[in-house]
Amino acid sequence: MNKALLVILATVALDAIGAGLIIPILPDLLQEIAGAGDFGWLYGAMLAVYALMQFIFSPVLGALSDRYGRRPVLLLSLAGTLLDYLVMALSPFGWMLVVGRAMAGITSANMAVATAYITDITPLEQRAQRFGQIGAVMSAGFIIGPVLGGVLGAWWLRSPFLAAALFNGINLLVALLVLPESRTPGTQTFDLKALNPLAPLLWLWNLKPLLPMVMVSVVFGLIAAVPGTIWVLYGAARFGWDSVHMGLSFALFGVFGTLAQAFLVGPLSRRFGDLGTLMIGVGFDVTAYVLMAFADQSWMGYAVAPLFALGGVAMPALQSLLTSRVSDEQQGQLQGVLASLMSLAGIVGPVLTTLIFFATKDAWIGTVWIVGAALYLAASPMFITVRQPKGADA
Repeated sequence: MNKALLVILATVALDAIGAGLIIPILPDLLQEIAGAGDFGWLYGAMLAVYALMQFIFSPVLGALSDRYGRRPVLLLSLAGTLLDYLVMALSPFGWMLVVGRAMAGITSANMAVATAYITDITPLEQRAQRFGQIGAVMSAGFIIGPVLGGVLGAWWLRSPFLAAALFNGINLLVALLVLPESRTPGTQTFDLKALNPLAPLLWLWNLKPLLPMVMVSVVFGLIAAVPGTIWVLYGAARFGWDSVHMGLSFALFGVFGTLAQAFLVGPLSRRFGDLGTLMIGVGFDVTAYVLMAFADQSWMGYAVAPLFALGGVAMPALQSLLTSRVSDEQQGQLQGVLASLMSLAGIVGPVLTTLIFFATKDAWIGTVWIVGAALYLAASPMFITVRQPKGADA
């Protein structure tokens, strides 16, 4: 494994650990600052402003990384996130937390640029495996982060934010000193129209052969909101799980997901191709969603963890397919647009999932899982659009 790949994977892992550190204690910090009365509004505002800024600026930063290189944009992103964590660690005012989240959202190009970087340094036939490795280190980071954050938060409520800032500072220092540039910056004059946040979306709209697969990505993002949003609610209502069971289930899913992303994506892609791996992942995920809909015993909730993990191989395969649809000079723009659209799905998906869950739980609590499985099946016919050769639509 080459040095650049190790640095990028370490960057993604440390970023995930830093994000996970603050999960257990963020509500307590907001309540300490704003009080119980304003707590809900402040929490919602922080989530909304981050997602909005990410939606607007991710395509812009992706296009800038195509023009000026991945490294400077990644450094800018890490610096913005570092500043956000320091603001949350030290600020006594709720409005400053919202401003800090807005700054982090503006510079939140970590994953988009990291994915574009991986694309730059990886042959097409190995991309699914590399994207699986990114998913694996992210999963591991989100296992380690919340555990460490809970321990540190018990000592001092603000300490996880300082720890997150430390991890992000290490990220920034490593990238600054060790990470080489993965592509030669463009020599053409930079078009200021690229700074228009809607310009990359219009670029995508004009790339008609690519559009269906991007729509599949968005649908996958909406579907992923089902377990991400209602797992705690569903576990408590269906299985009677307490916080211990919730923690064990999250840890189990994280471990299985990490193993699948790290060790299965590459062999599956080499054996069945990216499209075959994508369809295998969708098949396992559909099966897991249907089984969850009918599960009525606590052990069943744990038993589906391997199926969800196997379903997770679909996304790296889809990412690899998408990168094969555009030229090397457009990878940053593509990843920026994808990050933007996925942030939008991250806003809409939880809202729709919650509405469906509460509207149907009295009639049949498993309805929301069947809706997710049905969305997978509805998106499947779009898979045939990947059969065009690379560069045909660029």
